[in-house]
Amino acid sequence: MNHPLRHSTAPIEVATPADRLSRIRGGRLISSLAGFRISGWIGLAIVVFWALAALLGPALLSRTGAAGGDAVFAPISAAHWLGTDYLGRDMLARVIEGARYTVGVAFVATVLASGTGTLLALLAAANGRWTDTVLSRGLDTMTAIPSKMFALLLVAGFGSSVPMLVVTAAVIYVPGAYRIGRSLAVNINALDYVRVARARGEGTGYVMLREILPNIAGPMLADLGLRFVYVVLLLASLSFLGLGVQPPDADWGSLVRENIGSLAEGGVSVIAPSLAIASLTIAVNLVIDNLPGRAARERGAR
Repeated sequence: MNHPLRHSTAPIEVATPADRLSRIRGGRLISSLAGFRISGWIGLAIVVFWALAALLGPALLSRTGAAGGDAVFAPISAAHWLGTDYLGRDMLARVIEGARYTVGVAFVATVLASGTGTLLALLAAANGRWTDTVLSRGLDTMTAIPSKMFALLLVAGFGSSVPMLVVTAAVIYVPGAYRIGRSLAVNINALDYVRVARARGEGTGYVMLREILPNIAGPMLADLGLRFVYVVLLLASLSFLGLGVQPPDADWGSLVRENIGSLAEGGVSVIAPSLAIASLTIAVNLVIDNLPGRAARERGAR
């Protein structure tokens, strides 16, 4: 008599490497979020709120009060939850619309800056010698120029369009991302498993992308969050000076500049975009403070 299990034809599911990798990443994400304190969850909720406002807010908001025509600097009411601005436009609609530029431009510029800085850091660490020297000294010269002065020079020379603002912010913060990435990558490059990879004939690209990059990804993501805060503040400063996003479009810095002259009678129109900037930057810092590696270091220090 044959045993039924020996002749079973039921298919056996075999997980592919991609499936295993996705499960590992999903497990890490869940464990990371589970380790958040209450401050981290508050920060994450605020960040998600502003991200959704930037993506969906302008399409969902009614444009009735955004075109002007209502009472100038009207107080907070059921019709205007944040009052109106100097042209009678609804400030809630203006703040939501401004999130497109503040959050969107800052996010794109930050990704470009961190991505470029990380790539250059990998090249410097993996190649060494003259590549490291040339990149380090060249980017050090850019670091010597104050960021706002550099931004003013670029905007004054090439104009104040949205693409130019993205490029300006990205160029300014590439050196900082490079310095952080290089310090991490050089240490990883000196470890034994990287030497073993080189000894078995792996190329520079493999060492960069498969050996070094996965081991610096966590700290670089935390640095990306900090760069995002810096870029938000830089763009808000440029807009407050009139060199950022130009009318009729506006980001949060522009909204403060537009209404600052009537702070006494229209305080809400100045305070609302200022609080939006503060809430976003503080929320990002709260999320960064609750990242697994940073939280573990703080517990170890105590």
